Amino acid sequence: MKINYSLITRRTFLNTLLGGWLLAFLSGSFLALFKFAFPTLGKEPDFVILKNVDDYMNIPPNSIKPFAWGGKLGIFFKRADGALVALKGVCSHMECNIAYKPEERKFYCPCHKGWFDETGKNIKGPPPKPLEIFEYTLEEGKLIVARKGVKVELPKA
Repeated sequence: MKINYSLITRRTFLNTLLGGWLLAFLSGSFLALFKFAFPTLGKEPDFVILKNVDDYMNIPPNSIKPFAWGGKLGIFFKRADGALVALKGVCSHMECNIAYKPEERKFYCPCHKGWFDETGKNIKGPPPKPLEIFEYTLEEGKLIVARKGVKVELPKA
C-alpha cells in the first residue's frame, strides 16, 4: 500500500537518524573524556576507619603519617608541641598533593609554590583557602577520621 501524502520525507527521517546517532556518539565520548580528566571527582568519603592506631598516635613530633582519604591523600600530623591534627593532604588551589617540610615547619605545594603553616592556613602563593582539617576519634581500638560535623556510628557486632 502506498501513502500519497506523508508528514516526513525519507531524507528528513535519515537526517534525523544520523543526527541522533552523532549526538549520542559525541555525548558518550565527552563523558568518557571528562571521567578520564577528573577521575576522583565526587568520590570523597565522609569518614575513614584506620586500623593501626599506634602507627598514627605514636608518630614523632614534627612529622606526618599519610593515609588514604578516598582517592586523595590524607595526612595525620603531629606538631612540634605534640598536638595531633588530621587534614586533607591536597592543595586548595588545584588539588596537588602537598609535602611537609619539617625544617621549616610548613606544608608545601610543589605544583604552584603554595605554602601552608602548621595549622593548615594558607600563607603564601596561589592557594585561595586553608587545608581542610578533619576530626578524629578513637573507638573500639580504631581511629576514625571524619569531616567536621559528620557523626559516625560503628555497627554493633
